[in-house]
Amino acid sequence: MERSRGFPPVASADARSLILGSLPGARSIAEQQYYAHPQNAFWRIMRELFGITGDYETRCAQLNANGIALWDVLHSSIRPGSMDADIKSDTAAVNDFAGFFSAHPNIRTVAFNGKKAEQLFTRFVVPDVRIAGIRRVALPSTSPAYASMPFSGKLNAWRDALANE
Repeated sequence: MERSRGFPPVASADARSLILGSLPGARSIAEQQYYAHPQNAFWRIMRELFGITGDYETRCAQLNANGIALWDVLHSSIRPGSMDADIKSDTAAVNDFAGFFSAHPNIRTVAFNGKKAEQLFTRFVVPDVRIAGIRRVALPSTSPAYASMPFSGKLNAWRDALANE
């Protein structure tokens, strides 16, 4: 089975917050864009919170202008389809967080887009990377697969987590 491969981070040197997903889904990989699935609420939430609009490159630049970095916990893994539950943890290759945090010393918050991202980070990154002084916050997934929470609930949780960043 073919490995799903993630993307480089979207991050400026002065980023203050890092939003982490688990690994891009099939639609995102096909389009080479974070959160490309049209039903994923990520970009809609970013529009509501920070006024981020436009094409993908413009939205990424606006994230950077707001001090927000975007990445995934995993560099690659075997995952049939796009569901986080299908990620084969025994095939997981983690991104270089020691290097990332060294290059981005202003990061004060790591926000997890969904439970799987937080679980993977706790399992694979925390034992090896020193992250003292960095607040970690779990957020409801913006994925359309997480339909038990309405958009308004997701938006409020994301607003509370990123409001002071």
